[in-house]
Amino acid sequence: MTALSGPRPAVRTRSTTDGAVLDVVIPVHNEEVDLGPCLRRLHAHLTEHFPYPFRITVADNASVDGTLAVADGLRGELPGVEVLHLDAKGRGRALSTAWSASSAPVLAYMDVDLSTDLAALLPLVAPLISGHSDLAIGTRLARTSRVVRGTKREVISRAYNLLLRGALAARFSDAQCGFKAIRADVAGELLPLVQDTGWFFDTELLVLAQRAGLRIHEVPVDWVDDPDSRVDIVATALADLRGMGRLGRALLTGALPLAELRAQLGREPLAPPPAQVPVGLPGQLVRFAAVGVASTLAYLLLFVATRGVLGAQPANLLALLLTAVANTAANRRLTFGITGSRHAGRHHAQGLLAFALGLALTSGALAVLHTVDAAPARTVELAVLVAANLAATALRFVLLRLGMHHRRS
Repeated sequence: MTALSGPRPAVRTRSTTDGAVLDVVIPVHNEEVDLGPCLRRLHAHLTEHFPYPFRITVADNASVDGTLAVADGLRGELPGVEVLHLDAKGRGRALSTAWSASSAPVLAYMDVDLSTDLAALLPLVAPLISGHSDLAIGTRLARTSRVVRGTKREVISRAYNLLLRGALAARFSDAQCGFKAIRADVAGELLPLVQDTGWFFDTELLVLAQRAGLRIHEVPVDWVDDPDSRVDIVATALADLRGMGRLGRALLTGALPLAELRAQLGREPLAPPPAQVPVGLPGQLVRFAAVGVASTLAYLLLFVATRGVLGAQPANLLALLLTAVANTAANRRLTFGITGSRHAGRHHAQGLLAFALGLALTSGALAVLHTVDAAPARTVELAVLVAANLAATALRFVLLRLGMHHRRS
């Protein structure tokens, strides 16, 4: 492996005579009808809207109809079109072969049906050209994506990606959208480690990239299902499950050189913040204090409202529990700037731990007070609770910051 750690250099743009910046691979098998119209549409789009020199490579994997002849005709008709023929089937095999042979610094692929809106192509590859990201994928599962497809395919796609998250800890949202790109230097390191030659190729490549610490850029896409798709859903699903099992075993047994991959490919860690002032601490303290004041007021109102009915200790428990949940949610969003459901369960568990410690402090303070004075004045009782809550609040900030701040950084 060659050392690639640290920021990737931006791709230097070159004139047409120097070579393509982008190579778009179209893997095909028995597509003599659709290949011509789709390739002309893609070529016209790139010519009109793509600001860099490009190449389109038709990777014909073992077609038995007139696909290869059509591809050869298009090569003579459209400048920048190349044809690669393989004697064996397999989309992964076609992509790996075409990408390995390409001289372009940025490599992409898309399905021949062009289900994905081509307007997303430049946003897909721009972060790779600039050096900001290492891989890029189109996603049909983002909130801003617009997708037209049948219920069965929608359910299967979402179930598959949920399975990937659970089984392989995948953090990318859409493993099998036929619209992806990769930097050639990164592909050169990852492709020799990818074993699958079929539909699981994409997933295996992405999991390895994630485990190597590479940055995967996601682009919401508009996608319209091809009603004439000949993909065997059942056979593909079974093959994917076998691939997941094989890859999972390799990850568990250490058969893959993940440590070496991360050392060679992963980006350098961010510079540590100054030891005396952690990043964002002053602003976080102000926001945390504001949330804490609101929580304390809510806690005291709940305690006073339920004290006469439940008694001191049950009222303290109920008021503290309700405000602890609300406090964690508010600090998660306002203090630490975390949105969405990712790690929400973990953060609330940390909040409940802080709640338990706060409960111990306030309950202990009440117990000591009632030992000293069996019937203390209500103002004294509230003063003791405020003091105990101040100590619990300081402890809560430390726990939540440890659990949440690094997620945002």
